[in-house]
Amino acid sequence: MINRDKDFCFCTLALGEKYRRLVKQLAQDIQQYSPGTSLVVYTDLPEDLRDQNNILAFPHQSQGVLYCFHDRRFVIEKALSLFRVAIHIDADTTIIEEVPEIDWQPGITSGEGKFQNIIGHLDAKEKYLGEKIPKEREAFQKIASKLGISLENTFWIQEALYIVARDEGREKEFIKQWGRIGRYLELRQIHRGDGNAIGLAAAQVGWTVNTHGFQDLIKVRRHLDASKDPTEKLPNSKLKTMGDELKFKLKYHSRLNWARIKALKDWEFYYG
Repeated sequence: MINRDKDFCFCTLALGEKYRRLVKQLAQDIQQYSPGTSLVVYTDLPEDLRDQNNILAFPHQSQGVLYCFHDRRFVIEKALSLFRVAIHIDADTTIIEEVPEIDWQPGITSGEGKFQNIIGHLDAKEKYLGEKIPKEREAFQKIASKLGISLENTFWIQEALYIVARDEGREKEFIKQWGRIGRYLELRQIHRGDGNAIGLAAAQVGWTVNTHGFQDLIKVRRHLDASKDPTEKLPNSKLKTMGDELKFKLKYHSRLNWARIKALKDWEFYYG
């Protein structure tokens, strides 16, 4: 049930049994530390979440070519159709203190990414990996050129926690541009992370990154980063059977071809 007394909600993806289990715990945390606040969830098995009365669960299957990072835009879009403010939070997060109720500003609010533009983020990634990433640099430069924006003035957004608030319809264009940029990257085999795409989409619609209230919110959460669980079976893991590998490859190529077909509608952007 939607609580109309609140103009904000949390939202997240929960695809797979592990993330559904984590999102149930997150919902319990929200119920304890922010009573009456809804958690909008896009999940592959909504009925598994029906016993948590503050979860608004909607069916969703991953649409990313390889990963589901850019699918986050769909749950944010849904959340904004129901509430003025959508607080995106990763499912593998715990809330540890009372959630402050903040008058979130229109547009996008973040904190950690505010002080690192996309070029700085790519520099940091190269340092972490110990190798150059020319394919990514070229892709982001081309996107920025096509959109008529500067990477120096475009900020990476830390994906685990950020806030999107309605802004006279600009949020709809933001979602559209994010999908467009995400598909461009996937067609060039850049699948991991969406923080740069979020930053580019925000810049495209004229948003600067708000910081008001973010530090107050980030203090009350702890991110577990379940994606680094060494027992997790990755797509190319030897723990999977040959049948699983074949299914994965068929699904991957099906999604890739579908992305290519969609890109034909905007040929100049994707291939020009």
